[in-house]
Amino acid sequence: MCKRCKTKPVIKLSSGENLCKGCFLNYFEKKVRKTIRVHKLIGKKENLLVAVSGGKDSISVLEVLLGIYKGNKNIKVSALLIDEGIKGYREYCIKKTEEYCKKNKVKLNIVSFNKEFGFTLDKIVKGRRPCSVCGVLRRSLLNTKARELGATKLVTGHNLDDEAQTIIMNQFRRNMDASSRLGPLTGNENNNDFVRRIKPLYFMPEKETMTYAFLKNLTHDFNECPYNIDSYRNQIREMLNKFEELYPGTKYSIVSSFMEILPLLKKKEKVAKIKKCKICFEPSSSEICQKCKILNEIKSSKH
Repeated sequence: MCKRCKTKPVIKLSSGENLCKGCFLNYFEKKVRKTIRVHKLIGKKENLLVAVSGGKDSISVLEVLLGIYKGNKNIKVSALLIDEGIKGYREYCIKKTEEYCKKNKVKLNIVSFNKEFGFTLDKIVKGRRPCSVCGVLRRSLLNTKARELGATKLVTGHNLDDEAQTIIMNQFRRNMDASSRLGPLTGNENNNDFVRRIKPLYFMPEKETMTYAFLKNLTHDFNECPYNIDSYRNQIREMLNKFEELYPGTKYSIVSSFMEILPLLKKKEKVAKIKKCKICFEPSSSEICQKCKILNEIKSSKH
């Protein structure tokens, strides 16, 4: 029975509490609101751009934000979708996202690899690690387009599971500089070249986000990118899922303990002087940014 209203439960939280549909939806949205408030993710006047993929996380965070700021003239919410060109997967995601945005009167901006770079991900993955290439190019486009669209914050659907995976990946790779840039709010407010990113679902487990999306009828298909199957992240995900099954609360403990040391990591972070890439003139820590290095490598391999 639901602990709060004594009706039939639909989910059992990692804490062991059973909740019915109404109580769970209220719990989920209240917890996201708390994350926004406690970590000061959104100010009184914002132009929020939600990075959507058509998946459960991005649509869920968009749904919650629309519910919170509906009617607030000082908070604008729009969406940005990156079309990497993954046949049999991305077309479906675009269709679902277009349907949702049209229904909820959300402006949807779509940017494609093919138009921006002259190729689709499918065409250049042979002999390369698709997730590494895609990650760099996606991040670059998200920042560039968010800046062009005048966004004050770029909203992503990263959840508790995503962050736990990234924390462990950085630990295994001894990449503390990357870890110092994690957290619910990233980026420097004094740097106009980068649009700050916020993660309202930061403390929401994937299981709860999936349940929220299902109960709100946002999506019934939880498709994963086909290139994600053999990725390093997927191996970490499977490992953490096994630990979570044996020891409930493992993922939450990873993220919570990390949040305690994050201020220290930020203090020790070596802040490199931001340069301008010699090729695209976008901000970079080196003379040529990672995006242009990848594009040059792809261009060279075609000859």
